[in-house]
Amino acid sequence: MRKKEEQSKAKEKLLEAAQDLMLTKGYVATTVDDICKAAKLTKGSFFHYFKSKDDLAKAVLKRFCCSSQEGIKDHCQCGQNEHDPRKRVMAHINHVVELSKDSKANKGCLIGKFAQELSETHPEIRVLCEEGFDQWSKMFKKDLSEAKAKYAPKAQFDVGSLADHFIAIVEGAQILAKAKRDRKIVEKSMMHFKEYLEILFK
Repeated sequence: MRKKEEQSKAKEKLLEAAQDLMLTKGYVATTVDDICKAAKLTKGSFFHYFKSKDDLAKAVLKRFCCSSQEGIKDHCQCGQNEHDPRKRVMAHINHVVELSKDSKANKGCLIGKFAQELSETHPEIRVLCEEGFDQWSKMFKKDLSEAKAKYAPKAQFDVGSLADHFIAIVEGAQILAKAKRDRKIVEKSMMHFKEYLEILFK
């Protein structure tokens, strides 16, 4: 039992180290040696759990997507304690703003980073990125659909397209914030999106 726990901890260290490094340096610039050094484990440990760096990247991406989705559910209380869909929609936006202010949590989006860096060269990872974005969009679309039905039933906007637009703004704002070294750009972008939603829901 203890050995299994130790193995589980070792694997988690590799995943955590890889995620931190790949968010900071990117996939290509991160080597297996870098990951092992950061995790304080040997290459033997690495290849015990993963066949290759590609294999590890897929596991890291899946882990990141699951963690992000759980974070959204916990923060937005989607379908649970908050019964007003409009408030849940705004909670999605507030969650992005809060993450942008948290220096520990705000390391960027691994889905976006991999999508930019690897879509043309790693088809399997591109598919995982697509699925990650689709799941995120689906979560937001659910609350948008309920909010539209309650507050703007006759409005003509498409909630699926709007959910994708939200993700595009978040990802674009993060890129711009990094380039300009200004995390407030994310918050400003979210405030503009909020104002846009207020117009749609009137």
